[in-house]
Amino acid sequence: MIRAYSEIIDFIARGTTPQSIMGFHVSEETSAYVADLIRREKTTGLTTDESSELDHFLKVEHIMRMVKARARTIVGE
Repeated sequence: MIRAYSEIIDFIARGTTPQSIMGFHVSEETSAYVADLIRREKTTGLTTDESSELDHFLKVEHIMRMVKARARTIVGE
């Protein structure tokens, strides 16, 4: 199973620049998958694995938001 946060990990592993960080977005497929996990978490519930995957994705996404903010600061310097 490919985890939702794998795209972010792959992006970072390939090497980045402040500009590429600012422009990074997960794929539409991953966005839709995560939105489905969030919807099901609120309605029918998730399996333990799905809940863990969603939690990891949200943590990594939060870190990416902070990295993007820092990249904007670096570019502005």
